[in-house]
Amino acid sequence: MRITVIGAGVTGLSCALELAGAGHEVTVVADHGPGDTVSARAGALWFPYDVTVENAPDLEKRSLIRFVELAGQAEAAQSEGADDVTDDIAPVEMRRGFLRERLDPPDRSWVPTVTEVLGEDAVTEVEREGAQGAERGVETTLPLIMTPTYLAWLMDSCRIAGVAFRWKTVESLDLLVKGAYNTAPPEAVIICGGLRGGELLGGDDEVTPVRGQVIVFANGSDDEDGDGGEDGGPVLTDWYVDDDDPENMTYVFPRVDDIVVGGIAEVSNGNEDPDAETAEAILTRAEALVPALKELPILGHGAGLRPSRSSLRIEQVDTDEVNIPVIAAYGHGGAGVTLSWGTAERVAEMVEQL
Repeated sequence: MRITVIGAGVTGLSCALELAGAGHEVTVVADHGPGDTVSARAGALWFPYDVTVENAPDLEKRSLIRFVELAGQAEAAQSEGADDVTDDIAPVEMRRGFLRERLDPPDRSWVPTVTEVLGEDAVTEVEREGAQGAERGVETTLPLIMTPTYLAWLMDSCRIAGVAFRWKTVESLDLLVKGAYNTAPPEAVIICGGLRGGELLGGDDEVTPVRGQVIVFANGSDDEDGDGGEDGGPVLTDWYVDDDDPENMTYVFPRVDDIVVGGIAEVSNGNEDPDAETAEAILTRAEALVPALKELPILGHGAGLRPSRSSLRIEQVDTDEVNIPVIAAYGHGGAGVTLSWGTAERVAEMVEQL
């Protein structure tokens, strides 16, 4: 089947790769590449943040299983002597971290998924001494995705699988079906357009931008060996999340070469430029909770808009505009990476049922 996927973020690319792997002829149409999407600004840790999933509750589990598999492949490749993860291996690692809990009772709705996939001992309740006194929460090991290089890996994998790309802004489904964007007429369309997803279906007032902002630190500072350590700043590996207060949330995700630190969750704020006052507040909170950051240089700042919705939308949509099947797959909030593989698998199943 000829299928057009609208959107080249992590959801669009994952869907395209899954569909191509199932034998479909896939074209991705998007107004910009994955490096310019909100996905590229994500941390990203597998964790179902700021999303409500009603019609497909197994998406979290499906994605977790896939990311654990990818992390295992990367670890196996490195154990066989590879200095770095190659283009053939996804940059995903299993990393230990601490999730601070301030609510009573805490929200542990995500825990059953983790223990089902990783075992009953995968999540440990702890109380530890932190930089600001006692911290109550849980420790666990989850997949950490090195987002910019992961998106590049996804796109390369799509190209190898035969996926075609067209860098155009889709103004309407009718024009798309008529071949206005230099594509063959599709037999089905998958909308993974993030914030624009609802526009293409005549308006979806449940889609809301939720602004996030991050600071990117170097993971270790320059020294003679170029790897931090005694002659330079510390190299961090464990992640830290404190997000029970959305206006004062803090997360620290150490990737291989850098550390993504956030953040905020400003509903209906469409400003995609970093704000100096917000950055200062994030920096103050993060350095108080993870003092090692004080020894590391800042590489830059970023901001992005999470495509939030009252609930994730994955369904076939009835539309009078075109006479081919249209499947909506958007509204992932802050869990686009987390739910990407589950979404892709569900979309592929829906296509098979057409």
